Amino acid sequence: MKVSYQWLSEYVDVTGFTAEELAEKLTRSGIEVDIVEDRNKGVSNVVVGFVKSREKHPDADKLSVCVIDAGQGEDLQIVCGAKNIDAGQKVPVAMIGAVLPGGLEIKRAKLRGVESQGMICSAKELGLNDKLLPKEIQEGILVLPEDTEIGSSILDVLAISDKVMELDLTPNRSDCLSMLGAAYEIAAILGREVKLPDAEAELQAAGAAGVKAADRISVKITATEQCTHYAARLIEGVRVGTSPLWIQNRLMAAGIRPINNIVDITNFVMLEYGQPLHAFDVEQLNNGHIDVRLAEAGEKLVTLDDVERTLEPHMLLVTDGTKPVAIAGVMGGANSEVTDGTSRILLESAKFAGSSVRRTSRQLGLRSEASLRFEKEVNPEAVLPALNRAAALIAQYAGGKVADGIVEAVTGTHKSVSIELAADRVNNYLGTALTLAEMGQILSRLHFTFEQAGEGKLLVHVPSRRGDITRDVDLIEEVARLFGYDNIPTTLMTGVTTPGSLSQEQAIRRITRNILTQSGLNEVITYSFTNPRTHGGSSVETNPQSQVDAIPGLYPAAKPISLAMPMSEDRSQLRTSIVPHLLDVVSYNRNRTMDDVAIFEIGKAFITNENALSTLPEEKLLLSIVLTGKRRQAHWAQKSEAVDFYDIKGIFDRLVQYLGIKGLTYTSAALEGFHPGRTAEIHLTSAEGSKVIGRIGQLHPTAQQQRDLDDTYVLEVELSPILEAAGDEIVYKLLPRYPSIGRDIAVVVNSSVPVGLMEQAITDVAGELLESIQVFDIYTGERLGANRKSVAIALVYRHTDRTLLDEEVTELHAKVVSTLEQQFEAELRK
Repeated sequence: MKVSYQWLSEYVDVTGFTAEELAEKLTRSGIEVDIVEDRNKGVSNVVVGFVKSREKHPDADKLSVCVIDAGQGEDLQIVCGAKNIDAGQKVPVAMIGAVLPGGLEIKRAKLRGVESQGMICSAKELGLNDKLLPKEIQEGILVLPEDTEIGSSILDVLAISDKVMELDLTPNRSDCLSMLGAAYEIAAILGREVKLPDAEAELQAAGAAGVKAADRISVKITATEQCTHYAARLIEGVRVGTSPLWIQNRLMAAGIRPINNIVDITNFVMLEYGQPLHAFDVEQLNNGHIDVRLAEAGEKLVTLDDVERTLEPHMLLVTDGTKPVAIAGVMGGANSEVTDGTSRILLESAKFAGSSVRRTSRQLGLRSEASLRFEKEVNPEAVLPALNRAAALIAQYAGGKVADGIVEAVTGTHKSVSIELAADRVNNYLGTALTLAEMGQILSRLHFTFEQAGEGKLLVHVPSRRGDITRDVDLIEEVARLFGYDNIPTTLMTGVTTPGSLSQEQAIRRITRNILTQSGLNEVITYSFTNPRTHGGSSVETNPQSQVDAIPGLYPAAKPISLAMPMSEDRSQLRTSIVPHLLDVVSYNRNRTMDDVAIFEIGKAFITNENALSTLPEEKLLLSIVLTGKRRQAHWAQKSEAVDFYDIKGIFDRLVQYLGIKGLTYTSAALEGFHPGRTAEIHLTSAEGSKVIGRIGQLHPTAQQQRDLDDTYVLEVELSPILEAAGDEIVYKLLPRYPSIGRDIAVVVNSSVPVGLMEQAITDVAGELLESIQVFDIYTGERLGANRKSVAIALVYRHTDRTLLDEEVTELHAKVVSTLEQQFEAELRK
C-alpha cells in the first residue's frame, strides 16, 4: 500500500513530522515501511505556461516556434519538437536555470538559428511515471487542464512535491489497505484526531435527481453465503470525461493509472476507504436489475480486459437476471462497461466473502486492487459510507444527479466484537506496570471504545475496521505497539531452566544426514504437495497416459488426498511418496548437463485408505535416496564406473550398521515400476515379527525411458521402525586378545538362491564363534552349467576368552558346509 504524505495530511494533522519520521514511527509500531519515495525526481523552476501561438520553424519541418505566457510579465519564445503542441494549451515550462531529473539544466539556446528561452516538458521529462498516463500523452508534451493557473509551480499543480510511504503490510493488517486506515494508525501514534470525509453533507450539496432509486433499479442476492450485503445507487445525467487533476495526482501517487472521471472516482474512494466499488451502465442492465448468484457450469463472460473467461459453479457473479455483468470482487464485464456515451450509472458497493473472491481470482489468474482487498475481508461498515462518498464525487465532477435512496439487499449482519482485558494480564505479558487508565488512553487513541468491567478490567469494543482483533492477546499487542516497544523494560528471565538436548529421534535424524552426506549424497527438500500424475495408486489407472509420471512408492495402495484450496494444479495433492519428487530433481539436473546425481530427502508422506477423508491421514516419516550416473569419473589410472544396485544398498547398510540395528534383511521382489531382477523389499525383524519397512531397486527401464534417465536406483524406507530399533547409545568392545582362524569356502548353488539367506544360515550355525563373514567372489560360467553360480565366502572364527583349537574350528566348519548342502543343495567346489 502506497501512502501519499500530502493525501494523508487531509485526514490527520502531521505538522511537525516529515514523511521519513512518520515512516520510522510506523515501523517501530509494527507496520514496516519499505521505502519513502520522493515524487520530485529533481525538478525546480518549472511553471505552468499558456501557448499563445505556434508557428512552424523556418528551417526545420519537425520543430515549432511557440510564444509562451509563463506568468513572468514577458512572453517567452520556445522552440519545441513535440507533435501535439498547439496554441491555446497550458503546458509545463522549464524556465532558464531550471533543473530537470538527471541533473539537466535548462539554458538559453539557439535551435536552427531561432532563440529558445526555455523548454516545454513531457511527463517523462518531469520524472513522472508515464506508464500511468494515456499513450498520446506519453508520446508528447504534457497538456494541463484549461483551468490551471498560469505561472503556478508545476510541483504544486502535479503534486510532485510529495513523498510516498510504501507499507509492507502483514496479512492481518488489511485495515491499512486504505488511506483512512493509515490515518487512524498515524493519528494513534501521534495522539491526534482523524478527520473523516462528510459524504452525507457532500450528497446534500450535490442535489438530488428528483427520482427514487428504487423505482429504477432493483437488487437481489441469491448466493447468500458468498455475499452478505449489496448496496447500489442510481446516478443520472453523468458526463464521462477526464477527472480533476487532483484526483489523477492522488491515483498516480498510489500507482494507479487514471482512466476517466467515473472509474477514477471509484478507484479514489477504494483507496480512501479500502472498499472496492464498481460502476455499471444502467442501459446495459436488464431493467436495471442486479442479481448476485453463483455461476453455472460452462458460463462465459468477456471481462474488461477483453478476455473471455469460462466460469465454474463456485464463482460468484453479478448478473442482471439474464446474463453475467461482472465477476464479483474481481473484474467487471465488457458488456456493462461505462463508456463515453454512458449517462446513467448504477454504482455498486458490496461485501463479498473473501474466500470466494480469493479462489476465483487465483483460478482465473486475475489479481486486481479490488480482489486484493476483498480477499482480506473489507470493513462491513464501510460499504455505505464509501458508496455515498463516491456518489457525491460523481455528482460534483461528472455532472450527475444522485437518485433518492439506496437500493440494497442484506443477508447477514456484522457481529460486533467485545473483549475483556485485564490489567494484570497485560502487565504479565509485557513486563510493564501500566495502570488501567493508561491502557484506556492507548485504546482511545486507536478509537476503540470501552467500559469498566470489574476490578482491574475493561470491556473493549473493537471497531469493525479492525477484523484482526479477536482475542485479548491481540489487544495486548496493540497496547505494546502504542506504548512503544522501546519503552518496555528489559528484564532477566526467571524460573527453572532445563539444559537443551536432542531427542532420540532428532539425534538419529542428524546422524542419518551426516552418514548420507559423508557417503557423497546431497540433501534436497521438495514440496509436500504434488501433482495428481505422480500418484502411484489407483487414481492413475483411470488415465494410462499419466503413468508416465507415476512411480509407486512404499505405499502404492494409498489414496490420493486432494487439497481444498491448492496453490496450483501441480501442487494439488498431498504426496504419498518422496521418490517422484527426487526424480524431478534428477531430471532438472540432467537438463542442465548434471548427469551424476546422488540425493536424499527425509520428509513426510501422507497416507490414508479412505476415498473421502473422515479422519486425518497418517503422517509417515520416510527416507528416500536416488542415485544415477557414474560412481567415479575416468582418469589416466582408471575407467569411469556407473552406479549400481550395490552402491545404494551399501550406503543404507552403512547407516544401519552405524545405528546398531539388527535383523535387517533384503528379499528379492517384483514390484510395479521397478526392474524385475534388481529390486528387493527391506524387512526388519523384531520381537513382534518381520515387517516390510522399505523398497530398494532400479527403476523399470520403461520408466527410465519415459523420464529420459540412465540407470537410476531408488530407495524408500520408513524411518519410524529404524528409530525404534536403533540403540540409545554406542556400545564399544575390547580389541581381541586371542588369534583368529580363517576358513574360505566356495559352493555352487542354483542362481536363484539369495546369498543373504546363505549368510544367515551360516551365522545361525556358527553362533558366537563366527566373528565375520564376507562374500568375496561370485562366478557364473559355462563350466558350472545353466542357472548355476559359485559363491566364495571368507569366514573368520575367534573366541573372546581363549585360543581356538584347529580341531574345533574344523568340526564347526564342517557343520557350516553340511548346512549349506542340506538347505540350499550346495555343492562344495573343489
